[in-house]
Amino acid sequence: MVKNLYYNMKPFIPNRALLAVRRLFLKLRQYKHSDSWPIFANAGRAPGGWKGWPEGKRFAVVLTHDVEGLTGQGRCLELMRLEEELGFRSSFYFPTDRYPLDKEVIRGLQEHGFEVGAHGVYHDGKLFKNREIFDRRAPIVKEFLDTWGGQGFRSPSMHHNLQWIGDLDISYDASTTDTDPFEPQCCGVSTIFPFLVFNEVTHKSFVELPYTLTQDFSLFVLMRKKSIDIWKKKLDWIAEQGGMALMLTHPDYMALGGGVRGQTEYPSDFYQEILDYMQSRYAGAYWHVLPREMAEFWRQAAAELDDKGTWKGNDSSLLCSACGRLLTKDVSVQSCSGAQAKSAAKVFPAVHRKRARKRSLRVCMVAYTFYENDNRVKRYGEALARRGDEVDVIALRQPGQPRFARENGINVYRIQERILNEKMKFTYLYRLLRFLLSSSYHLTRHHWGKPYDVIHVHSIPDFEVFAALIPKLSGARVILDIHDIVPELYADKFHVSQKSFLFKSLKLLEKVSIGFADHVIIANDLWCKVLLSRSVSDSKCKVFLNYPDPNIFYRRPKSKRNGKFVMIYPGTLLHHQGLDIAIRALSLLIGEAPEVEFWIYGDGPHKPELKRIVQELGLADKVIFKAFLPMEEVAEAMSQADLGVVPKRKDTFGNEAFSTKIFEFMSLGVPVVAADTKIDKFYFSDSVIRFFESGNEHDLARQMLTMIKEGSVRRRQAENALKFVAKYSWDTHQEKYFELLERLSS
Repeated sequence: MVKNLYYNMKPFIPNRALLAVRRLFLKLRQYKHSDSWPIFANAGRAPGGWKGWPEGKRFAVVLTHDVEGLTGQGRCLELMRLEEELGFRSSFYFPTDRYPLDKEVIRGLQEHGFEVGAHGVYHDGKLFKNREIFDRRAPIVKEFLDTWGGQGFRSPSMHHNLQWIGDLDISYDASTTDTDPFEPQCCGVSTIFPFLVFNEVTHKSFVELPYTLTQDFSLFVLMRKKSIDIWKKKLDWIAEQGGMALMLTHPDYMALGGGVRGQTEYPSDFYQEILDYMQSRYAGAYWHVLPREMAEFWRQAAAELDDKGTWKGNDSSLLCSACGRLLTKDVSVQSCSGAQAKSAAKVFPAVHRKRARKRSLRVCMVAYTFYENDNRVKRYGEALARRGDEVDVIALRQPGQPRFARENGINVYRIQERILNEKMKFTYLYRLLRFLLSSSYHLTRHHWGKPYDVIHVHSIPDFEVFAALIPKLSGARVILDIHDIVPELYADKFHVSQKSFLFKSLKLLEKVSIGFADHVIIANDLWCKVLLSRSVSDSKCKVFLNYPDPNIFYRRPKSKRNGKFVMIYPGTLLHHQGLDIAIRALSLLIGEAPEVEFWIYGDGPHKPELKRIVQELGLADKVIFKAFLPMEEVAEAMSQADLGVVPKRKDTFGNEAFSTKIFEFMSLGVPVVAADTKIDKFYFSDSVIRFFESGNEHDLARQMLTMIKEGSVRRRQAENALKFVAKYSWDTHQEKYFELLERLSS
């Protein structure tokens, strides 16, 4: 609470006053922890079975820098040259969105063999405030690392939750310290050696590199030290213990090339002096590497130690620097004395207190959709069924389908027949209201027979959430899953002005529906931003992209087509999907690519218009309309495509509606041509998608023709896409959904 208050008030407090408060805080902490700072004796214990550093070196040296602002960024290359002259290399960590990044600076560092990593997003102290904020910012960090080939992360102000940080798919993290009572999250991990952090949910691991020499800001700005005696003392102790000396300094505070300006700078001579001290006193005795090289070495060393059974990752000697107790999953840190023990429990939540499931859950999915065609509803339901939960689905029925079926362990109740032919808004609304009443009846009846723990209602419409009214009053928890934002979708579908009374009424209904739900799932980050501005609080919502289910969408061998080149679009045939643009583009290129066919799977109100365009352009033998298929069958059909086509219009709704089809094609190893909508440009890059100017059939024809003629381009894009989706598959994100349900139902 105090920490949150500090960061909320920080922008409004003069820098001089902030420094005064921090200096007072530091003096109090320094006195209280004089027995564990700057040296905590227990931190010198090496892991069991430890063989030592490469080449017989006595200890290791790693240099790192956090680049806080534009001043620091402007000094990076000068600091790089200083280190080069002394024979050192280091890593620079940049916040992704705090200030405009200078690409030439980053390239300059990398060209000289230095490393670049991510230093959070905004440096506002909120990254670990709650899981929702972290999940929204994590993709930004990942994108930065992907762009610059970074492997490491350091959190601003050393805030950390090592289980969450593991979701960044990094090689290493450097957000902890061996002992430092002056940081906002002051629990040290109490070791001067790296260690593996293993996530017991995802079964992935990364290497943690704690900094072990007090950072420069604490020493020279807050303590106002006039020498490097503390650095020397700690370095000598680390060398004696055979550990890792990891330095954290800031070019922002280092007065390179001249006089100190202001209260937050110190002479760069101090930094040069400690490097000179290392070289002169310990020449030939230390192993100097970049953090990524240290992480690679430690991962191999840990694997070797694991094979001998002498050291098992997080069972290494991590001790609370407040009381010295071993921080392992066999010893609860809650029994520690001292303030730092409470923080330690947050650092290693999955290691210390993994909560066992008390029982399986009973969950109902309610969706105005065809279950067999909706990847999102199927994916949630089948994931729950696979782990042993009891799942019912209340959905729509296609002509000829049975009212009830048992599919993959799920009870599917198809309570209302629907044909996708709504051209009148009142017809559309009537069917929605009818489903609301019918689903409310069925939901209540099933709940009274055997109560649900969670009811997961999928929008559209938003007001369908009120079908869960009686179950909610009797104790069930309700999730509203917003696949599409209804006001914008309705305005686009029926050409309603956003200034109209109807549009404003839909926004009000959206807000009331969200208020009724216990939690809200939102389909993408752009819509999350919209809803946060008008309908939902930050603590009540979570973004879940429509990740492809790897059990359905996986790469398959292709069958021969006798010289045909097949392009495919699967989905509902609506105006904003832009199928008419794709058909007109096909007519422009057919002379140069007579082997092309365009297969359209699906149905919808725009289908008669599309057929009229096909006849008008004489493309009846080139554009083949096919019926809706169940999800497994449409995945098989998509996998046989040579090219996926997603030609959405860049209008109010389509511009921000995330295209599940793109993800699915990518998972199948099929290259994609897609419109350059705001949402798809937000998530995807040119390396994985072939973009065209939305609404421009001439540009679409050009991009299609390139993909048709250039097999190497198609193969390269498909391979890049497969690597991309490996990071965003449902397998890596379903645990977050399980955690949400467990929290709501507890």
